[in-house]
Amino acid sequence: MRVGAISGVLLAVSLATASFAQGPAAKWYPPGTPAADQPSPSRPAAASTPVVLNARIGEHQDRTRFVVEISDPLTMRVFTLTNPNRVVIDMPEVLWRLSGPQKPTGTGAVKSYRYGLFRPGDSRFVIDLNMPVTAAQPMLLPPDGGYGYRIVLDLFPTTQAKFDDAAGWPADLRAREAAAETMASLPPPNPAATPIPSATPSARKIIVLDPGHGGIDSGTTGVDGSMEKDLVLDEGKRLAKLLQRRGYTVHMTRDTDIYIPLRERVNISRGYDADLFISLHADSNPDPGVSGASIYTLSEHGSDSEAAALAKRENQSDIIAGVDLTGQDDSVSHILIDLAQRDTINRSARFAEAAVGTLSLATDILPRTPHRSAGFAVLKAPDVPAVLIELGYLSNIRDCDQMGTDHWRDAVASAIASAVDRHFAPQPAREIGAGPQAAE
Repeated sequence: MRVGAISGVLLAVSLATASFAQGPAAKWYPPGTPAADQPSPSRPAAASTPVVLNARIGEHQDRTRFVVEISDPLTMRVFTLTNPNRVVIDMPEVLWRLSGPQKPTGTGAVKSYRYGLFRPGDSRFVIDLNMPVTAAQPMLLPPDGGYGYRIVLDLFPTTQAKFDDAAGWPADLRAREAAAETMASLPPPNPAATPIPSATPSARKIIVLDPGHGGIDSGTTGVDGSMEKDLVLDEGKRLAKLLQRRGYTVHMTRDTDIYIPLRERVNISRGYDADLFISLHADSNPDPGVSGASIYTLSEHGSDSEAAALAKRENQSDIIAGVDLTGQDDSVSHILIDLAQRDTINRSARFAEAAVGTLSLATDILPRTPHRSAGFAVLKAPDVPAVLIELGYLSNIRDCDQMGTDHWRDAVASAIASAVDRHFAPQPAREIGAGPQAAE
């Protein structure tokens, strides 16, 4: 869609700015405004939460125009990130009411984009690029012609060198992310996860459940249009309730539609001193005939090429959400050489084998090698046994259909809970020298 000539836009913005300056909740702050002069991006709007109504892309000869229609003016920040090249539009928490937003052709500057809640009080768009661009200062248009307020962002072609020079997180946002990561390493208060009182609370095992993806990262999309992030969150809540009734202390890395960076998920499990970490996902495959649940544990080298490819896809989650990856080490070898990690891998493998057995009674299991291993970033805690459960394939019609039913979800939650029971059941005494072999 063509939004109009630049001169007309600038005139409209100047008129709009004058009409908006009646209160903090209705004032437009262009990029570059000092943070001290702005209301906090994480502070809720005074009157009501803004609504994102639509998003449109205009591909022109000299630029690509990204237009976001909103119900109310709001503060926002635009910055670029490399590896891969992305444009991030950071804004306060909003309600998403986009109905079939326009998708890019893929031939212009915009390859794809996604949107959603990134942190409490913080929503964002992440725009994947086909080429390096320079992001012009966003413009705000007042309601006109049946449209609401519109944020207009022009993207102009540039060189990779210039893109690299301009890319990077704003200092205040980087500080906010560092603080959030630090907080994630501490047990946060979570009234919803308070365990049922027990006469021997110290004996309770602590389980951390990790519904994958969330918020801006929807994960796999099913053949019926369902989203992985919704499926695993619902399954996680069912499993949490069941485990609590069985006497476990249960915490969830997320219990709403929000994104949690991978490293923070690991920190959460360690902060709670978890006895077991279970990450829930749903898979996809170019072959629609592939189906069945599978379970993954950590390994320096993938047990097979498919497992390695899956780990690579899952480890891209932070890139999808626009997380600052500066200084992060993607190698797991420095963890795997630790003897404590070897014991953790053994315990993880023991739970995985138990879960394969119980899940096979509730759902279809991947016929070939349902217990696999690969370098999943979310399983990296050196002292917490951890597994990643792929509940099934949303790319398979049968799997997708059954995963959408309450009966299946309850049965699978019960199967996983039974595996937890088996894992923590008293183990028979072993003869000296008969310890478990190191898992691959």
